[in-house]
Amino acid sequence: MRHWTLLGEAPIPGTGKSLALYQGKDDFFIKLTGPQGGGQELMNTRKHGSEDALGALPCKRLANPANARVLIGGLGMGFTLAAALEAVGQDAEVTVAELISEVVEWNRGPLGERSGRPLDDPRTRVYLGDVAKLLRRSRACFDVV
Repeated sequence: MRHWTLLGEAPIPGTGKSLALYQGKDDFFIKLTGPQGGGQELMNTRKHGSEDALGALPCKRLANPANARVLIGGLGMGFTLAAALEAVGQDAEVTVAELISEVVEWNRGPLGERSGRPLDDPRTRVYLGDVAKLLRRSRACFDVV
């Protein structure tokens, strides 16, 4: 039987639900909790191929990835951000918009090692807030694929 330790919990604004970060012996997972949350696992550090593809594949379509400006909606466990950073050049900038400050803290802390600490990359910018608000405010600032 696996033993999981709850490392943190964060409310999802406007929903009555929360995200909970758990650590096992060799991995982490984030679970949805609260009314009708059902304890559903949303993501884990064991399987992240779709997150990797989500970060890398769109960047391959950029006309000039060397100095692209990329926006990612949601940090999650950092794998999408890490893949995007790997796919763009050293003069690029990748902004990740995250609604929940605790998710950023988790990635700066124990969870960050699993994705290679992409928040420490100097090309990374973090916008704490709703990605839709950021898009309305700065539509012309990002490359579109």
